[in-house]
Parts: sequence; C-alpha cells; structure tokens
Amino acid sequence: MNNETFKIRQYGRTELALEYSPNLTPKGAWQKLKSWMMINPRLREAFFCKSDGAGLRSFTPKQVQMIVDELGEP
Repeated sequence: MNNETFKIRQYGRTELALEYSPNLTPKGAWQKLKSWMMINPRLREAFFCKSDGAGLRSFTPKQVQMIVDELGEP
C-alpha cells in the first residue's frame, strides 16, 4: 500500500496523467486521462467545450480538485 497521499496542487497535464496511469508512457497516460475527461460531461464542458483542449499544458489546483472530484484520487 502506498503511504503517500495525493496532494492537490498545480500539475502539468502529463504529470497528472501519470498519477492516474503510472504504467503507461507519458503520451499514453495523457491520452487515457483525456479520454476519461471527454466522456465525463462536467469535465468535458469545463475543459474542452470552451476551447479545443489541445492547449492544455497544466492544471491549476482548482482544476485538479475538479478532476479528482469527478474521477477520484489517482
């Protein structure tokens, strides 16, 4: 069991994605996280409907909290 707790802070998109999928490549981890975000209506609206999502490079602590609220802790 991992004794470290997940901390809400600013994360790069790949850094956060690797928290959720540490066994994937960085590109694969981001693609998986992005796909989970796209099928979640709240996350899709917040991150992809107002922009194309391609420019996402990092997430603020508030955005990370929203992702964790919807997907659970990594």
